[in-house]
Amino acid sequence: MSFQEHAPIDPKHAALVVMDYQNGIIPMVDNSEELLSTAANVIRSFREHGGTVGYVRVGFADGELDNAPATSGMAANVTAERAAIMHADGPATQIHDAIAPEPGDIVVRKQRVGAFSTTDLHEQLQARGVDTLVLAGISTSGCVHSTVLDAFDRDYRVIVLADACADPDPDVHRFLLERVFTKRGEVIEVRQLHHLLH
Repeated sequence: MSFQEHAPIDPKHAALVVMDYQNGIIPMVDNSEELLSTAANVIRSFREHGGTVGYVRVGFADGELDNAPATSGMAANVTAERAAIMHADGPATQIHDAIAPEPGDIVVRKQRVGAFSTTDLHEQLQARGVDTLVLAGISTSGCVHSTVLDAFDRDYRVIVLADACADPDPDVHRFLLERVFTKRGEVIEVRQLHHLLH
């Protein structure tokens, strides 16, 4: 799409939501350094325009999955070894220092794949009058995919930053960006976001 095909973004009613950019997940993708640099730049720009910046991280406190039903895929995936690594207070679940939150940012911790179902992110966004979400995250097939679908169902305008998302499987990453997300929102690059915010 050309720049003209996207409506401008009003930063006062928009939030940049950065998902799972945490110490234990970033190394899973090949272009991690470039991704961090891109994320840091877009976060800085979003703040300068007066938009809300939100962070979502995944981590599990003691006993948090103990009562999950037998059908829970998340509980099945979080083995005892993985639970130790993914502990809510452990270093692997902390947001990377290169894009550290600042006072006034939204920060939530989730226990499932998507950003909404186990957090109060929606309530915090609504309290700030946010109706547009700009999404960045790792991985495209995980948190980004789940959040795009949920945000669409919650009536947000959904914008995915293609070059601020990544997935361990490049083919899946491309397929989702090109064939799936465009049915539920807009897919743009960071350079386009700068234009739309101006």
